[in-house]
Amino acid sequence: MSTIRDVAKESGLSTGTISKALSDPKSVSPKSLSKVQAAITKLNYKPNMLSQKFRNKQSKTIVILVPDIANLFFAQVISGIEHVVHKHGFSVLLGDTNGEKQREQEYIKMVETRLADGLVNLCPHMDQGSILPLENVVAVSAGGCENTPYPSVRIDNVGASEKVVDYLISLGHRRIGVISGLEDNPHSIDRLKGYRNSIEKAGIKFEPELIYGGDFNFWSGLSASEYFYRLKDKMPTALFCMNDDMAISAMKGMLNNGLKIPEDISITGFDDLQVSRYVNPALTTISQPAQKIGEKSAELLLQLLEGKNPNQTEYVLPYDFIIRESTSAIK
Repeated sequence: MSTIRDVAKESGLSTGTISKALSDPKSVSPKSLSKVQAAITKLNYKPNMLSQKFRNKQSKTIVILVPDIANLFFAQVISGIEHVVHKHGFSVLLGDTNGEKQREQEYIKMVETRLADGLVNLCPHMDQGSILPLENVVAVSAGGCENTPYPSVRIDNVGASEKVVDYLISLGHRRIGVISGLEDNPHSIDRLKGYRNSIEKAGIKFEPELIYGGDFNFWSGLSASEYFYRLKDKMPTALFCMNDDMAISAMKGMLNNGLKIPEDISITGFDDLQVSRYVNPALTTISQPAQKIGEKSAELLLQLLEGKNPNQTEYVLPYDFIIRESTSAIK
């Protein structure tokens, strides 16, 4: 294998000039750069990228912590992150934590030991149990919740939930069920807060039996549909589901039980996954700007890695409320 010394000999330049040409081409004259490129091509030289990273004291790698890599919403956020960092010469390492703190700690340690430069965390911050923030770890929270104690990009989960429930109430629904995420999940807490704000404004009594604790996965939507169907005369006339996965599977469960949507029960989601516009009936939902959340998070992280002081460290991006065929006025 050719070495940097071979390239220097072939081009008639010093090894220092070759090194500068590889790490910062703009610092070398066009004439010298042309000689370097010709020598590299002739010798089929492949730079030792690991050595360069150590010399530059930067790995050019970022870690993305994701609680569930199979979740389509997270996939869109990751796509946005990758789109931005790739243009700046960074690679991405996905850390699927599966909600396990030990696995999260292992990926965070990669930043602490300089195997990666920083990270974007797709797991929302929890007052009890969250490892981040850490003084020696450059990190940004993507798609989290309010009161995150380090730089973050998110939507207003409380306000978005209020928007959905206000709409259901405007259609005449007074008995509105909820399929939530895990009880201690910050997204569940914020979105339930929005639900309660909305029904309180409308003078509707809060009924704990109308809250079904799911986990943001398909099976909990199916399970919830059976729970609400068994309430019979007390069954809600509408369901507010805290993500599209649970909403779509709840629709399937209700249809399996012979109910019509939205004639017998209206159902709403949260996220606006691409599939949500193609299910039958198409799903009414909150559209989160997942791609934009990823892009803005990456831009913020890169600013921090460059040692810059961003103009702001919390971005609350706008969301859209998409009304489709899964909701209608109460009969």
